[in-house]
Amino acid sequence: MIRFSLVKSGNRSKPEQRPSGAQSGEIMASSGHKVVLITGCSSGIGLRIAVTLARDEKKRYHVIATMRDLKKKDKLVEAAGDVFGKTLTLLPLDVCSDESVQTCINSVKDRHIDILINNAGVGLLGPLESISIEDMKRVFETNFFGVVRMIKEVMPDMKKRRSGHIVVMSSVMGLQGVVFNDVYTASKFAMEGFCESMAVQLMKFNVRVSMIEPGPVHTEFETKMMDDVAKMEYPGADADTVRYFKDVYLPSSIDIFEAMGQTPEDVAKCTKKVIESSSPRFRNLTNSLYTPIVALKYADETGGLSVNTFYNLLFNFGPLMHITMSILKCLTCSCLRRRTISPN
Repeated sequence: MIRFSLVKSGNRSKPEQRPSGAQSGEIMASSGHKVVLITGCSSGIGLRIAVTLARDEKKRYHVIATMRDLKKKDKLVEAAGDVFGKTLTLLPLDVCSDESVQTCINSVKDRHIDILINNAGVGLLGPLESISIEDMKRVFETNFFGVVRMIKEVMPDMKKRRSGHIVVMSSVMGLQGVVFNDVYTASKFAMEGFCESMAVQLMKFNVRVSMIEPGPVHTEFETKMMDDVAKMEYPGADADTVRYFKDVYLPSSIDIFEAMGQTPEDVAKCTKKVIESSSPRFRNLTNSLYTPIVALKYADETGGLSVNTFYNLLFNFGPLMHITMSILKCLTCSCLRRRTISPN
């Protein structure tokens, strides 16, 4: 079966085991720094969060940026500049491996992580009939179990210290299903439910949980995804479904990305606001333009309002939606989009 699956944090090659930008032995932050560990930092949102925090003007953070394959570190090192090896350290980490997770956390002095930012993720897009069960499992292994694995490793120490903040990079697709993103959406829904449950328990130990929920984000990952899936064949799916996917869904998605998309920098700024808040919110939509879309789901307990609305927008009013997105693109200049960053 042909499928589409890209990993945001690098390929599946075996990671190097030696820390980069750090002294040998345990990693230790300077006095007064909060230790922030971030997964999936080879590009995109993870890279930008790591650099944003490492370059904090008040020098409040020591960032441990991680990725599966340290051969993919060049973009991060270049973006970090002179803070690499100072307030930013690089370690190998595969969130799908118990051993890799334990080794990474054990390399930090006293296993002390103040803030865990779970960013590594896998994308999967296309007609369900053409996606194998194994590919679906790989999505959940990273997007769900990878996050659970990280939380399980740092949570006991945070509970003992009665302090800590766990941040999970979710998506608006963890709140509202999107056609042809069935499996990816399911993995984000699962993570939202898991964290919603954990947040109650951990609050008793003064450990906070926050979800970051971006809409479309302009990254190399997303650009490559759109290009690749348009060229693929989808055996197992009927001709009408493939046509709807390629001729209706993909053009609509491109319109939405162009009109409503944010940059990784936008999401990084929102994440920084969340971890700096004295009372961080649990859910944090980074793009207020998506608030009405999410609200549709909760406006009708039967679910019919959101399902019928999205059906009509996609299949009955496609040309109208294209015009609307074009107008919105003109109205939402980059200045306005920056103002949509939340929370405030």
